[in-house]
Amino acid sequence: MADRSQLSAPGSLQNSTGITKTATSLTGESLAELAAQHNLTPSAQRPPLLAYMGKLWQRRHFIMAFATARNVSMYTDARLGQVWQVLTPLLNCAVYYLIFGILFKANRGVEHYIPYLVIGVFIFTFTERSILVGSRVMHNNLSLIRALQFPRASLPLAYVIVELQQLMLSMVVMVIIVLGYHEPLTWYWFLAIPVLLLQTLFNIGAGLIIARIGAELNDVSQLVPFLTRVWRYFCGVMYSIATLPATLPLWSKEVLQLNPAAVYISLMRLAIMRSQRINAAGAEPYNANTCATFFKHLSLYHDQAYCHPEVTITQLWAAGAGWAVLALAIGIIYFWRAEARYGRG
Repeated sequence: MADRSQLSAPGSLQNSTGITKTATSLTGESLAELAAQHNLTPSAQRPPLLAYMGKLWQRRHFIMAFATARNVSMYTDARLGQVWQVLTPLLNCAVYYLIFGILFKANRGVEHYIPYLVIGVFIFTFTERSILVGSRVMHNNLSLIRALQFPRASLPLAYVIVELQQLMLSMVVMVIIVLGYHEPLTWYWFLAIPVLLLQTLFNIGAGLIIARIGAELNDVSQLVPFLTRVWRYFCGVMYSIATLPATLPLWSKEVLQLNPAAVYISLMRLAIMRSQRINAAGAEPYNANTCATFFKHLSLYHDQAYCHPEVTITQLWAAGAGWAVLALAIGIIYFWRAEARYGRG
């Protein structure tokens, strides 16, 4: 009878020179000691922060390719395809114009209200969508997380890039609308680049924060749409915060104008719309009578320029940079600290 303790081809087990019949027993060393002896580390171990950032940079091509693929595939089942990337925010603008511009007269005090509204909706949607998809990104990609080893921050980062790509397409339509209202094309338009850069950095940080929260608590994705909807109404997307009643406490207007979404919306409007720059409070020397006339007759747009600004343009830029750096730093560290736990459970 053949010895079946050794493997042979094609269909029998036979003794062979150089093959022992019994496995070598393990020594008394623990598995941890053996792993350390041979420089083995757990595959899911969290690397140091700087090494983690280096790994993210090494996978930049994967992140861009993943984002582009997601962007292309997003509307493949729709008849109009990628047109929905622009059509959806435009339909939102139409609804907001009907409700706020016509019914609630929120267009008072704002020259060229339609481009004002379009910029607000498009810029806020970029931040809103980055946070919404971030709340579900880890749960929706569990199979990818469990199958491959890569820095998990690649996923929230890729989804923010998806939203940035969609915004860039939408901005083509936004520019056409702005120019259609005879807003001149000036050198100020180049300021839109740093505005988008700062907003993108803020969105990445916010996306990383909400991604970790969503990974640990799935129900947060149900709450986030409600919170972002409320946030939209406090950011001056559909109205001018400066035209709110003068009887409101000064600090309340400052808080509204300095919240992150409102800051990036205001900076983009100031960069692209000349009417916003020349009519902004503080654009002219202060005149109490002229300022009072503006709040009495909000249709006299330029009279607002003679009012005291609650927040200056310099303060807006400082706030925009501060929010971007703060959100990005907190987001990276907060997400990185749970790196080894994503995909478990």
